[in-house]
Amino acid sequence: MLKNHPRGLSVILFTEVWERVGFYTLMAVLVLYMDKTLGWSDARKGGLYGLFLGLCYFVPLLGGWLGDRVFGRRVTVRAGALLMAAGYVGLALSSASQTATFYGGLLLIGIGTGIFKVNMSVMIGNLYAGTPDRKDAGFNIYYMSVNVGAAIAPLIATAVGASGGSYNITFWICAAGLIAAVVIFQAGGTRLAAADIRVGGRSGPAASATGPAMSSIEVRQRISTLVILFLIVIFFWVAFYQNYFALTLFAERSTRIFKFLRPETYQFFEPFFIIALTPVLLAVFARLKARGKEPSTPAKIFGGMLVMGVAMLVMVLASLAGGDKDLNIMSPSWLIGTYFIVTISEILISPMGQSFVSKVAPPKLAGVMMGGWFAATAAGSYGSGMLGKYYSDFAHHSYFLLLTGLLAVSAILALAFLKRLRRFSN
Repeated sequence: MLKNHPRGLSVILFTEVWERVGFYTLMAVLVLYMDKTLGWSDARKGGLYGLFLGLCYFVPLLGGWLGDRVFGRRVTVRAGALLMAAGYVGLALSSASQTATFYGGLLLIGIGTGIFKVNMSVMIGNLYAGTPDRKDAGFNIYYMSVNVGAAIAPLIATAVGASGGSYNITFWICAAGLIAAVVIFQAGGTRLAAADIRVGGRSGPAASATGPAMSSIEVRQRISTLVILFLIVIFFWVAFYQNYFALTLFAERSTRIFKFLRPETYQFFEPFFIIALTPVLLAVFARLKARGKEPSTPAKIFGGMLVMGVAMLVMVLASLAGGDKDLNIMSPSWLIGTYFIVTISEILISPMGQSFVSKVAPPKLAGVMMGGWFAATAAGSYGSGMLGKYYSDFAHHSYFLLLTGLLAVSAILALAFLKRLRRFSN
């Protein structure tokens, strides 16, 4: 799969796997830890959940600037990974009577994740500076590696829980994942020298961004095009991050529980489906491309919005079929089927969106614009937590129906601006 791709890609892939093991192990148990160990209400859990995710995806604005203008990509990535490792240690030391380290740990993880993620994404785009036609495929492969780590994570959480271990043990494992990521990145970092482009500054592998000169008018047009995309995808992320909140609570309160199919285990299915489906979709798009019929990146994003709406409709039906009762009576197939549909949507939107930003962003603002993509994710993830505060306040089918409506609005907006989004997509 890596044939004809830059050598530095493998370093990023293996680094990302272990960083995501840490992050998604946390995400598999975060709401459950606040619920079972800390004993917090849904409103309090939702508020902190939204703030934490918002921080993770808003800090990339700062991280992009640090990578663009100050430290370069590799130094910023290493700093982010070390901050995350320290944050997981803080969580591991927390308890119901010691919440200060819990709050501090989440703060460090949020900051570290933000400055790590954006610079990894920008480096992927920079690796394909000479082969832009392979950029979509590169981002899809990168996204698949993200989900290798995301698939391992809930299995770790399940094994710890099934063996009677505490959530604190899980947090120690998260810290170990980040240390592994730092070691791999440091060992292979020289392969990324060409992708470590820094604009300005006194030193660095590259003194300036590459690419043709752009007029100020074109720069403004490209920025405004990206802002339109950012506003549209906010609705997608509001729905997507219910995976770790509303769908986790649905698994805990409404779905039958087995020893090795626990609420945290359901986080395995989406990344597993991504690993399984990404090569299939890449092959389909390659065949369409050979025939001159491959959809544009914005068209793929529009399709992803529609598919996510279908996923939320499935949860409406699941709630009406008995999930509204908050009794552990529902078949696991409802959630597993939903995660399958969500997976298709995610593949069409998340890696494609990052690829689109990499193509459209003015070179001197590559990091900041990628930070804008993550800022949109921040707004959506924060919104998911704010909406999650009301999960228990009204019927679950109404909750998921509201999400379906938000996605319908986002799909209409994507369709309305499709022509403009296509302008700079190649």
